[in-house]
Order: sequence, then structure tokens, then C-alpha cells
Amino acid sequence: MKYFGGCDVGSTYTKCVILDEEGKMIAHATIPSDINSEISAKEGLEEVIKQIPEMKSLNDFTYLIGTGYGRNKVPQAQENISEISCHAMGVHVTNPEVKAIIDIGGQDVKGIAIDEDGTVKEFAMNDKCAAGTGRFFETMARAFKLTLDQFSDLSLTAKNVIAITAQCTVFAESEVITLVGEGKPREEIAAGIEQAVAKRCFIMAKKAGATDQIALTGGCAKNKGLKQAIENVLHIKVIELSTDPQLMGALGAAEFARQKGME
Repeated sequence: MKYFGGCDVGSTYTKCVILDEEGKMIAHATIPSDINSEISAKEGLEEVIKQIPEMKSLNDFTYLIGTGYGRNKVPQAQENISEISCHAMGVHVTNPEVKAIIDIGGQDVKGIAIDEDGTVKEFAMNDKCAAGTGRFFETMARAFKLTLDQFSDLSLTAKNVIAITAQCTVFAESEVITLVGEGKPREEIAAGIEQAVAKRCFIMAKKAGATDQIALTGGCAKNKGLKQAIENVLHIKVIELSTDPQLMGALGAAEFARQKGME
């Protein structure tokens, strides 16, 4: 049996996937990233290898590819590929009908157009500001004293939206704390936060060539309030992927590894 691995070392989480020769995902793991990318990759790979009784070490990979923020630090990887390409390929093998995605990572937001073969047709990236990223949502959840899961559901019950005007994460947090202190409905404030992020995704969606539908990848794709806000603001349908959207980068890397390892 041949094993093909993808290790996506992100700024907040490290994700690892193992595929078999047929391209079936037979193991996956997601762990919080360490400040040291090499440690993150090593621990993530150890976690996913444990799930395959026949695998004992990194030497048992037929081919291993690193991607993400720390892609250069994946031990014993034959090569590394950008997370943009890997997210495109991961979505392609999950749902070939999807041609446009927004990847909301821990520190940046990307709009990606996918070609017929799963390669990147066009992309745009906003990495100049943390607003609208995973870090931003962590900050907002902390301001509400909620977990990320609790925060993602909060806006779903809102009857109105209280607009958040600040563009910077620091100022937005201050604005939110002030609104909470004034006794404004928490769900309406949350709806304003989700709406603000959705508006920031507008340009990314256009760059990705999205017209009537789009998919979200990354941990923020699990944010139900954001999904609803994007559909309301961008007037396009958000397709839910059948595989964990947070694994798309690692899955794409593993698929590239499979293609190269089967040559």
C-alpha cells in the first residue's frame, strides 16, 4: 500500500491528510499550531500517522508535500506547494463543480478561481490587515466572552443589524465592547460583525469570478453566521463542502503528492 500525505501548517492550526492510491482520505488530523512551524508539522504528522496501523514513521510516506504558512518546515517533505494551489485542488477533488472559493485563514483572506483541472485560474489576496480573518473572529468572540462556535451562531437570531464601522481589528473590538456596554442586542452586534466581514469578501469573490455560487474554505467556513451574511451581502449561494473545509489545503497537498507519487 502506498501512502500520500499533505501537511498544511497554518498560523493558527496545522492540518494533515493521508490519501491511499485511489485518492480516498484514510486519515486526517487538526491540531493547534505551535509558534515553531517545524514542531507544528512534526506533531501534526505524528498524530495522523497514528491512525494508520501499518505506518510507523515519516519514512512510510510514498510522497509528502507541505503547504501553508510553514510549508518550508515540514520534515521529510519531498516538496512544498503554495496553499492557494492546494486549496484549489482540495476543493476540486471534493466537488469538481465548484469554480470559485474564498479561503479565510488565520491571517489573510484569498479569493481563488479554479480551472477545469483543479489548478488556479486566478487569485487575489488580502494580507495587509487582520480584519476579516480567523484572528479577527477570535478577537470578536473574546469580546463577547464566547467560544468561536457560540459566536458563529449568535447572529442567526438577529432581527436587525447594528453596523460595525471600524475597519481595524483593534478599533472594531473597542467599538464592539462599547456597544455591548451600552446594552445593545448582542445578536445584532454580532450580525454587524459578520456583515462587515462579508463586505470585505466582496472583492475577493469578484476576483475569483464568482457569479451565482462560491465555497468557503478554512476554519472560518464553519461560521454559520458568516455564511448567511455572505449570501445576503454578495447575493450568491455558499456551497457547503462534503469534507471539512478546514482540511482543504492539506487535502489538496495530499492529492498533489498522490499524483506525483503515482507517476
